[in-house]
Amino acid sequence: MNLLSINNLAKIGREKPLFTEVSFGIQEGEKAALIGRNGTGKSTLLATIAGVLQPDEGTVVINKEAGVSYLPQTPSFNSDDTIREHIFKSKSPKLEVIREYEEICEEMEKSSAVVSQPSTGSGTATTGLSSGLQNRYEQIMHKMDSGDLWNYEAQISSILSTLGITDMSRRMGELSGGMCKKVALAQVLVEDTKLLLLDEPTNHLDITTIFWLQNYLHDTKRAVLMVTHDRWFLDAVCHNIYELARNHLKLYIGNYSQYLEKKETEAEIEANTERRIESVLRFERQWLLRGPCARGTKIKARIQRDEQLINREKFQADKGFTFEVKGKRLGGKVLELHGISKNYPKGYIGEEGGGSIPLAPATASAVVSTGSTTAATASSSTPSAGSNAARNACSDFPPVIKNFSYIFTKGQKIGIFGDNGSGKSTFLNIITGNLAPDSGTVVIGENTKFGYYTQNPVFKDTSLTVLEYIKETAEHMTLNNGKKEVSAAKFLEEFGFEGKIQHSPVSTLSGGERKRLYLVRLLLENPNFLVLDEPTNDFDIFTMNILEQFLEGYQGCLLLVSHDRYFMDKTVDSLFIMEEDGNISGFVGKCSEYIEYREEQKQALRAASEPAEGVAKDTAAKQGGCSEGETSPASTQKKKLSFKEQKEFEQLNEEIPALEAEQKALEPKMASSNFEEVRAAGERYKEIEALLEQKYPRWEELAERA
Repeated sequence: MNLLSINNLAKIGREKPLFTEVSFGIQEGEKAALIGRNGTGKSTLLATIAGVLQPDEGTVVINKEAGVSYLPQTPSFNSDDTIREHIFKSKSPKLEVIREYEEICEEMEKSSAVVSQPSTGSGTATTGLSSGLQNRYEQIMHKMDSGDLWNYEAQISSILSTLGITDMSRRMGELSGGMCKKVALAQVLVEDTKLLLLDEPTNHLDITTIFWLQNYLHDTKRAVLMVTHDRWFLDAVCHNIYELARNHLKLYIGNYSQYLEKKETEAEIEANTERRIESVLRFERQWLLRGPCARGTKIKARIQRDEQLINREKFQADKGFTFEVKGKRLGGKVLELHGISKNYPKGYIGEEGGGSIPLAPATASAVVSTGSTTAATASSSTPSAGSNAARNACSDFPPVIKNFSYIFTKGQKIGIFGDNGSGKSTFLNIITGNLAPDSGTVVIGENTKFGYYTQNPVFKDTSLTVLEYIKETAEHMTLNNGKKEVSAAKFLEEFGFEGKIQHSPVSTLSGGERKRLYLVRLLLENPNFLVLDEPTNDFDIFTMNILEQFLEGYQGCLLLVSHDRYFMDKTVDSLFIMEEDGNISGFVGKCSEYIEYREEQKQALRAASEPAEGVAKDTAAKQGGCSEGETSPASTQKKKLSFKEQKEFEQLNEEIPALEAEQKALEPKMASSNFEEVRAAGERYKEIEALLEQKYPRWEELAERA
């Protein structure tokens, strides 16, 4: 079924058309990506398809039965809305019923808490549920049953739980950037639509969440059209690539790796064609210079053909950027950390908030010693900041960083791996002197010069032109060989800022162009210790390729935070692992190797702790298998089931055996000689199999806490 039809779409940019004559369609279940350089109009095209922007020409037709959900690059929200209000803003009747169900369950949970609380005297309070609340609960249960919404509600609960969204009553204005992105993503994923339009869905998400989202989008039956720079993500999810270049859109069948192969072949063909045309034109130009008399029809046609060849749009190979800067030499002492610690209240707004999954410890063969070190006595340290009272107040909270020591040496390239809220940005701010640790010292070498790329670069004066902004750092740049100088204008051209854009105000640049400009200026300051906090957010793939090439040959130290696994694999050779308890462990190897290792550890742990299936079900039925008066060890660590979760668990205990029994009953029918019966049984068997694959993990999660 066709979900989206676009015909002859066009949109004018600040100086010229962003895109023209764009026509394509999206089929049900199709997974496609939209790629192109920063400023080519990818986000504009996606917003135009979503109806947020109006096209200058052309039409966008969305199938009425499909519906569309749109995630913008920078989601907007009302800061006074609760998470629940924001997620369930959709006009979908199904979501309205589920929202009402969620609210009633929360009210009943609060009422149940009152019942179980000790009274002021002996015994417990006896206040029961009001008849009005009980009636509302019965009515909403009837709506859920009649609408067959239990599977849909279970999927929503699973999505919210996986994204770490547990307290639905929190205000949007209280959330960090990372948590806001997760809520916006959840809002899109829970909507009852068949077409997802996602603009940079992986930005500000941690690698664990991206890995989950990758699997979700790969498995979902919904169609997806997304803009993303995450090449690993592209390869795993998409089987069609649309490239927006030279104002036109072109389709490449296959994933990103296949797209690169086709582009290479295409470039070779175009280059060969260009050489052949130039060879023909050399002869034709000589003929034209002799001044042929254009009396004959054939001679006129030949002259017109030659003019067309001369004025043709010439093939241009993609121009890369050249990162060549002369860095200051590092001294014998680079950077030393001695027992640094930092505490923050849970959900601190300065960190990327969100749920996290405990990290498996690294194996002995893969561990870098990052605990105690043989550091020399510190000769200098960063100044202390903040009052003792403030530090004492924070000491009541779990540590973000706990007693970490490390000595950096020349040429080290280390990536930082951790979930949102684990303290990655805090760690970088302590190292660069922007934040004081609660305890411990940071010793910076005399020759160490930091280049700190923050997640959200600040431009003090956006009225400056691009060229003026760069000239604030230097009029001329000395290249790495020390023998050649280039002007600021020429250097900007190497980074893709050509022609009129150099004289355009910074305020007119796209988000990706601004960040690229900020990075250029940062590198021109000649740092020898680069600290990069999510440098790949909003960068196009082409910029990232060149940045990778630069970092591979960079002679200084590198400390990198990035959610892009491909980028991490290319640029760092070891990892700092930010663990849930504040400890920082180490892993020698690539980011993808660590993810693979962690998954193996989790599977091994699950296999060792899981009892046989029959015993597991029996255990769940007996509320964890504890005899009267005993307490399960897991129950002291896991949060008990909420009222809604308890109802969901009971529902799953009924649904799973029923589905298993139905599946078993279908097996004889699949061996029937009646073709129609075999086909129908096979289709239903696959449906049940898919349902069970969704329900088993959720049942295991709830059973573990029951």
